[in-house]
Amino acid sequence: MPVVDVKNLEGKKVGQVELADGVFGAKVNPHLLHETVRWYLATQRAGTHKTKGRGEVAGSGRKLWRQKGTGRARVGSIRSSIWRKGGTVHGPEPRSYAYRLPRKVLLGALRSALSEKLAEQKLTVVDAWALETHKTKALRQALDRLDGDTRTMLLVENAVNRNLELASRNLEGVRLVSPAKLQPYDLLRHERLLISKAAAVRLGESLRPETETAPVARKRAAPAPLAETKSAAAPRAKAAQAKKRRAPRRKRTRKE
Repeated sequence: MPVVDVKNLEGKKVGQVELADGVFGAKVNPHLLHETVRWYLATQRAGTHKTKGRGEVAGSGRKLWRQKGTGRARVGSIRSSIWRKGGTVHGPEPRSYAYRLPRKVLLGALRSALSEKLAEQKLTVVDAWALETHKTKALRQALDRLDGDTRTMLLVENAVNRNLELASRNLEGVRLVSPAKLQPYDLLRHERLLISKAAAVRLGESLRPETETAPVARKRAAPAPLAETKSAAAPRAKAAQAKKRRAPRRKRTRKE
C-alpha cells in the first residue's frame, strides 16, 4: 500500500496514512478516462439550440402569384425554405445529450485518475480543513503554504464544512467537491489534488475493486434424507387416490 505524508494547514508534516493500493495504486487506463470525460461533457450540455421551421417564421401564407402563365417559378408561400428569411430545414431541436455510462467504467476511471495524481506526486493529504474563519484570505494563505506554485487546485472534503465552502468559492482555479460527487474530469482539469485524510480513507473503501472484497459464502440447506421424503409424499399419494375414487363418472350422451 502506498504511504503518504499527512500535513496540516501550516504545511508541516503531522503523520502518515496508508492509501488503498487498488484505488491509488491501480494501472492507469487512458481509454476509460477519455470515455468518462466525453460522457461528463455531454451531460453538461444545455441542449437549448433551436431554429424556426417553415411554419414558425413570420410571413403570410398567401400564394404570391398564380401557378401558371407568369414565366416565373412556382411559389406557394413567402416562408419557403429556399427564400431569404424563410424557414430552416432540418435545423437543431432542443434535446438532451446525456447518455448512460456503465458504473464500472466510471469507477475504473476514478481509480486511474487518482493513481495518476499519486504517481505524479500531485496529491496532498491534509489532516483536516479546520478553518477558523470563512475569509478567503486565510484559505489562500493556507493553500500557498501547502502548494504555492499551483494555479488550479481541487479540494476534497468528506464532511460539510461551511467555512471552507465560503472561503473557496471566490478563489479562481479552486474547486471544492465531496467524495460522492468526485468526477474524473475534475481530477484531470485541476493540476493539484488536496484531499482530507477522512476523504482519502472513504474513497479507498468505496472505490475498492470487487476482487479485493471477500465473497460471502452462502449456506445451503442440507437435502432431506430419502426415507423422510418418501414418508412425507406417501399421505399425499393416498389422498389423491381417494379423491379419484370419489369423483363421479361422466355420463355419455347418444352422440358420443
